[in-house]
Amino acid sequence: MDQPNAIREPVPDRASTRRDPEEESVHRALERFYRAGKPPWDTGVTPPELVALVEGHGALPPGRALELGCGTGTNALYLAQNGWEVAAVDLIDRAVDQAKQKAAAAGAAVRLLHGDATRLDELDVPGPFDLFFDLSCYCGVPLHRRDAYAAGLTRRAAPGARLLMFGYGPEPLGNPVTEVASWAAGVTADELRARFAGWELLDVTPGTNAMPTFWFTLRRDAQQRY
Repeated sequence: MDQPNAIREPVPDRASTRRDPEEESVHRALERFYRAGKPPWDTGVTPPELVALVEGHGALPPGRALELGCGTGTNALYLAQNGWEVAAVDLIDRAVDQAKQKAAAAGAAVRLLHGDATRLDELDVPGPFDLFFDLSCYCGVPLHRRDAYAAGLTRRAAPGARLLMFGYGPEPLGNPVTEVASWAAGVTADELRARFAGWELLDVTPGTNAMPTFWFTLRRDAQQRY
């Protein structure tokens, strides 16, 4: 029985006990962005590339969507408000808490989960999903965890599922060393082709940022079964 004045030890963060030093560096860097205010990727505006996929010519019919690195929930809420059944994951609990507040205020039904996009098996997101959306999550994942990210999505993808991903390209030679070593690698079309077995890279469109950025659209093979 607990003594009334006993000092309780803090409960360790189970996720932190599994993270290696580079993963811890990623977590600390993202935490600092959210503590400082609005992270640069969390603009509060749904990008036109996602709007086109959801509302434009040849738009996807509403189905089940999973957002990786949802931040404060702007795009998860947008999808829910356009008829999608949405689950969304973010590594930073502060971001997820803000997303839950926004969803409650908007009356939007979104399943918002605090967790690691490279460890989806530990979260309640069984799939299948028709759409995956990633706004600069994958390009921030350490290189040694990217195969796990790809495998997690592939296991949850419905036949013909789409993945719409925004990412930063590799840092030009001579640029200052990035805080997290893997971030300098960015993401390339060749990498996605190699890591996402059973997917077709449909489109690569340069972004409009000052630094090299890209929008990637991938499609899961239609004959694959969930």
